[in-house]
Amino acid sequence: MSRYTTNNLLGIALMMLSMLLFEVMDAVAKWLVSADMSAIQVIAVRSWMILIMIPLILAVRGELGELRVDRPKQHLLRGMLGFLAPFTFFSSLKTLPLADATVVFFSAAFFLTAASALVLKERVGLHRWSAVVIGFAGVVIAMDPRADAPIGAYLLALCGAVFYACIFIWGKQLSKRDSVISLVFSLHFGMGVSACLLLPWVWVPVNAEMLGMLLLMAVIALIAHFIFTLAFARADVSVLAPFEYTALVWATIIGYVIWLDFPSPRVWTGAVIIIGCGLYVIHRESLHHKT
Repeated sequence: MSRYTTNNLLGIALMMLSMLLFEVMDAVAKWLVSADMSAIQVIAVRSWMILIMIPLILAVRGELGELRVDRPKQHLLRGMLGFLAPFTFFSSLKTLPLADATVVFFSAAFFLTAASALVLKERVGLHRWSAVVIGFAGVVIAMDPRADAPIGAYLLALCGAVFYACIFIWGKQLSKRDSVISLVFSLHFGMGVSACLLLPWVWVPVNAEMLGMLLLMAVIALIAHFIFTLAFARADVSVLAPFEYTALVWATIIGYVIWLDFPSPRVWTGAVIIIGCGLYVIHRESLHHKT
């Protein structure tokens, strides 16, 4: 018997809330890197804060055993590779509007589809491959270089999507034997180790305001991941998946309120294509699981 009863409306609400929190976290990251703090330092401090919080929470709940893993080297390597996902994405936020970066990051869904076929050997038919190709065309359209947002920033956000897809697929394989919380902990451990190795070359003094923002970022990340996981415990995946795209709405609102950034028509056009193709991939995936 499932621990949670199915409630799709509650699941949708939780999913939208988690997307809001993730965008708030990204906005904090944008504020920090815009204040000339390296993305490396942001990742290092955030990771070690989270690494302190998780064991404390598990200790209170008497669940420290959840951190045990079957293949520690695999977890460490995944975490060190995982460092590249936030590093490239946070670096792009230094010059890229939040909504623009979010649109490009949506391409992760297409990388996941391709990786499912190439790495996990899952069957991906012509319909989904077509959606992937058209979706990438939308990404190219959405890359709208401006004087303050060069093409390199868009490419960094795109790299973030690639690395995110890699750690997601790797995590899917590891989750067959290990708990979700162990995957989260080991990911941040690997990211923290990687960031600390580079930290001496990029460290800048941290004032009280920056430290507060870093702590806020770590707390939001933990809460967002918990709510995100809870959403999938309360509702069907096929119901929730489309609501991941509400992140663009939150990113647009936050970007406009804080930085007066608003996506150009070209970015919106690319977003429509990317989201449309993403929803089609989700639709085909649900049909595939029904057969």
